[in-house]
Amino acid sequence: MKKLSIILIGCGIVFFSWNFYSFWIGYTASSWEDARSLTSTKDLSKITPKKMNTELYSDIPEMGEKIGTLTIPRLKQSFPIYQGTSKGILKKGIGHYAKSVLPGEENNSILSGHRDTVFRGLKDLKQRDQLIVTTDAGEFLYKIKKIRIVEADDKTVLTPKPRGTLTVTTCYPFYFLGDAPQRYIIVADLINP
Repeated sequence: MKKLSIILIGCGIVFFSWNFYSFWIGYTASSWEDARSLTSTKDLSKITPKKMNTELYSDIPEMGEKIGTLTIPRLKQSFPIYQGTSKGILKKGIGHYAKSVLPGEENNSILSGHRDTVFRGLKDLKQRDQLIVTTDAGEFLYKIKKIRIVEADDKTVLTPKPRGTLTVTTCYPFYFLGDAPQRYIIVADLINP
C-alpha cells in the first residue's frame, strides 16, 4: 500500500509539473504589456495597413523567422508569430502556415498554436471580438466572424477566401490529454478602412 501511495504521489508531481511547464511556456510567449498598451492607447477602428490593395510584403519570410505579433484585446495578450508550423516553431509561439498568404493580404492567412500554451484562452473569445496582427507591413484589424469545431483531418480550413481572412486553429477539446481528435477554428474577416 505504501508503494502505491508513493507511485500515485510521483504521478501527481509529474502531471502537475507538465501542466505548469505548459502554462509557463504560453505565459512567457505572450506579452501582457504590449496588449494592454495597444488596447488602451489606440482607437482600434483606426488601425490600417501601411499599404492597401497592393503588394504588402517585398519578401517571403524564412522558416522560423518572426513575422509579427497577434494581439487579442479581449484576453489582453500578445503572442509572437513565426513563419512555419513545425514543432520547434510552435514551442516559441504562433506559427503561420507557410502555404497561406501573409496577414493583411487578400485570401486566407492561417495561424496555428498549441491549445495548452499560447492559445489556452481562445475558448473565451466570441463572435465580433477583434484580433490584431502587427507585421512590417502594418497593423491589421480582424473581426471574428465564426467559431467552429472540426475533425482533425478536416482540410476546409485551408480553403482560399475571396477577401482578407484570418483563420486561427488549435487542437480541441482544450483540456484533452494526449492528441486531441478535433480542431477549434476561428475565422475572422479583415476590416477595411
